[in-house]
Amino acid sequence: MRRKKLIYLVPLGILGVLLFIALGGEIVQHLWNWVLPPIFGWHQIGFWQALALLALCRILFGGFGHRGFGHHGFHRSGFRRRMAERCEKMTPEERERFRQRMGGRWGFPPPASPSEGQGS
Repeated sequence: MRRKKLIYLVPLGILGVLLFIALGGEIVQHLWNWVLPPIFGWHQIGFWQALALLALCRILFGGFGHRGFGHHGFHRSGFRRRMAERCEKMTPEERERFRQRMGGRWGFPPPASPSEGQGS
């Protein structure tokens, strides 16, 4: 039974990938021809040029596979977990210096300490 499902799923998968590529090429072609020639005076492109442009952009900006931030160790949950572990090992003075350095680096004031927010 499982083999019969594969006989139908493999050709459908291949057809789906080819349809996705063709649709992507058409979208890039139409967007390029609609936007860039009127604005910059560039030439219009054909389907194969659009497909090549799409592949080039994928290589230059997207890479291959599903790497994203998770591949480089910046996955949100992993990053937060590592930062929490680092902060737990710091003394309160080290934490405050770290907050001040990050505030200066990223251009926002350091958070108010809990004692500052209480009465006068």
